[in-house]
Amino acid sequence: MDESPRRIWLTGASTGLGEALALALLAQGAHLALSARSEGPLRALEQRYPGQVLVVPGDLTDPEQVRAIGATIEQAWGALDSAILNAGTCEYVDVQHFDAQLFERVFRTNLFASSYCIEAALPLLRKGRRPHLVGVASAVTYVPLPRSEAYGASKAGLRYLFESLRIDLARQRIDVTVVSPGFVDTPLTRKNDFPMPQIVSAEDAARHIVERLDKRPLEIAFPAVFMAAMRLLSWLPAKLQLIIGKRMVRRPPQGGDV
Repeated sequence: MDESPRRIWLTGASTGLGEALALALLAQGAHLALSARSEGPLRALEQRYPGQVLVVPGDLTDPEQVRAIGATIEQAWGALDSAILNAGTCEYVDVQHFDAQLFERVFRTNLFASSYCIEAALPLLRKGRRPHLVGVASAVTYVPLPRSEAYGASKAGLRYLFESLRIDLARQRIDVTVVSPGFVDTPLTRKNDFPMPQIVSAEDAARHIVERLDKRPLEIAFPAVFMAAMRLLSWLPAKLQLIIGKRMVRRPPQGGDV
């Protein structure tokens, strides 16, 4: 059996869950091609793990930059064994001032950028060992939540994209896994101004994911109690979901600004 290190392309690797995933995978001896807009943190990992890190920074919402990243990986390694598409963003919708450009920004990062990365990754995965495509979606796709119209719709689109690809790529022996985390403590979620039940650290989330990747599950969803609640809510009638959702909407202070 070939025991050489797995060659993995990880996006959104400069901070938060992506950085924690990079550290967990590097500790296992994997070779990582790391992408993010911020090059500095990637270079720091390159210095900390010499010989294991290929720095391929860029703006993943730019298809030309993504193709260039794919070409760099091909030149360096010739193939990929895994691609973990983790890069993402979140902006909340204010329905009093509905902004379609907000949707464009969120979809461009969470969905379109993933499609550009898939385009670049698939030819390399076809030449890899036990190829595995992994997409980080969200538990929010189970239930509609207030102010999450853009984020939830983009992540729901990402889930559908990966679940459809799973069917079409099965004959090519490329496994596809969807990751559905609940709340993870990251610089992005620290901006949230609402309670985040069952929140887990980025390190614990990364450990949970990495421990399960070798089994190639269809989905990695956590934390268990939070996911059980979300699934239960998803099975409720739409009218009851609406009643529960309306109770989550925050009320503006009396006589004050939102």
